[in-house]
Amino acid sequence: MPFASLGLSPALVHAAAQAGFVAPTPIQAGAIPAILQGVDLLGAAQTGSGKTAAFALPLLQQLQLSATGGPRRVRALVLVPTRELAAQVGEVLRSLAQHLQQPLKIAIVFGGVSINPQMLGLRGGADIVVATPGRLLDLVDHNALRLSAVAHLVLDEADRMLDLGFAEELQRVLALLPARRQNLFFSATFPAAVQALADGLLKQPVRVEVPHTPGNEPAIEQRAIAVDASRRTQLLRHLVKEHNWSRVLVFVATQYAAEHVAEKLYKAGIFASPFHGGLSQGARNQVLREFKDERWQVVVTTDLAARGIDIAQLPAVVNYDLPRSAVDYVHRIGRTGRAGESGMAVSFVTADTEAHFRLIEKRQHLTIPREQIAGFEPTEAPAPAPSTDPGGTGGIKGKRPSKKDKLRAAAAQAADAPAAHKKGP
Repeated sequence: MPFASLGLSPALVHAAAQAGFVAPTPIQAGAIPAILQGVDLLGAAQTGSGKTAAFALPLLQQLQLSATGGPRRVRALVLVPTRELAAQVGEVLRSLAQHLQQPLKIAIVFGGVSINPQMLGLRGGADIVVATPGRLLDLVDHNALRLSAVAHLVLDEADRMLDLGFAEELQRVLALLPARRQNLFFSATFPAAVQALADGLLKQPVRVEVPHTPGNEPAIEQRAIAVDASRRTQLLRHLVKEHNWSRVLVFVATQYAAEHVAEKLYKAGIFASPFHGGLSQGARNQVLREFKDERWQVVVTTDLAARGIDIAQLPAVVNYDLPRSAVDYVHRIGRTGRAGESGMAVSFVTADTEAHFRLIEKRQHLTIPREQIAGFEPTEAPAPAPSTDPGGTGGIKGKRPSKKDKLRAAAAQAADAPAAHKKGP
């Protein structure tokens, strides 16, 4: 199926070809025609499936058709959870929009940097704003932009937004938008809080779901290596050298661990750099740029890089620390094996985390044999499996709700609030 058959203009078909899109992915084939019809849409597809282009292409076409030639007003708003994803989505939109006959102004705004240049950039208005919720509200408070003309709202990576505690800010943004608008809701997973938000936001939506099937699963070899916790860094060094990985993304649990592991690797002669939310935005941008240019062989990161980071031909990811939930596991390993490429995802399983990895396997319907690497055989015995909540919070700490669980519950309540229904379409 070619892009031309989806109802896109010749200019955007050409833009898709220039961007390297050979044929529509399943989410693009399902979403683009529906979005062009102006209906609300709920899009569910795994990471790396082409969700950004699925809304970017029809959004640009709608804005071209509705252009009035008057002063620029924000007609499309894309909300994302992280700075990196804001930059990535904004650049995709700008790349596709450059092929249009009538230029569109696309503003990318997020926190962690000075607000003044962003305010200057919004002088004269903008057609599309890609933003994190907090910085968007800051700009509204500074009278740098108004949202009264927004006709299209996109929530991208909605599940991650609620994980990061944006429920209250989302409600504040929704209250600033006109009641009549098109709502496009994209998420890789739909836990209860996300579904509740979608139910309160969308009106008779078209639902486009791309199930995980052998035909559309990325080619990722998943491995689980049993190792003592104290020997994980040594094992990581061994694997990097044995496989001669040009680049590898290593996930750890904390900012301190990112700094500590990166420093140990660097001292051992491996070009490694930490990447986490404690770095300035300039430093984060520089690490990502240099990693993509293969100037860093290893980047050690928190879950900050589990979404919204698109690195072409990344050969491997390593779970040095296991993710808290099965959903986070999917997004972590989804950084490799993108765009038809193959990749490898390695998880270090220690005696203390064996029960948790079994839970991840159960939730994702996986069975990954435990390996032992010669010279790194574990000596510690696995701890007894802890009791877990059958309702499933995704963690291993028993039935006591975690901070994330409380945020999800708050988001579900916020989605049912009268304000959300009042401001919705």
